[in-house]
Amino acid sequence: MGTYSNFLWSLAKKSLTAGLIAVTISDRLASISPVHGYSMSPTLNPKTNTLPELFSRDYVLMEKLCLQRYRFSHGDVVAFSSPENYKQKLIKRIIGLPGDWVAVPHSYDVVRVPEGHCWVEGDNSANSKDSRSLGPVRFH
Repeated sequence: MGTYSNFLWSLAKKSLTAGLIAVTISDRLASISPVHGYSMSPTLNPKTNTLPELFSRDYVLMEKLCLQRYRFSHGDVVAFSSPENYKQKLIKRIIGLPGDWVAVPHSYDVVRVPEGHCWVEGDNSANSKDSRSLGPVRFH
């Protein structure tokens, strides 16, 4: 009985340690996330009729370590929490940086991007909820 309980205790300690390491890596360094929807098509999730959607879904590596040092630039693809639902992650392309003037597509409006914000748009404008409907998005 002692050997069996030692085995279980050892397994529990190793599982807990592995779980803590995995959570730390996912929270601080990087995580792999599926891309849902077609707002970034054809760059991500190109529409194909050959495979079931489950097998044709793209996955992205969301690297978090560089955020303290990295300076965003036009054309970068970024992931951020939706302003409408903080639990939902959106993936879009940066069109405007703080201080830029951005012409809103399909309108005559021009918007100045405030400090601490970016103007983001999906590559598939017909199927994208982005700054055209949400306004400039705050990045911290």
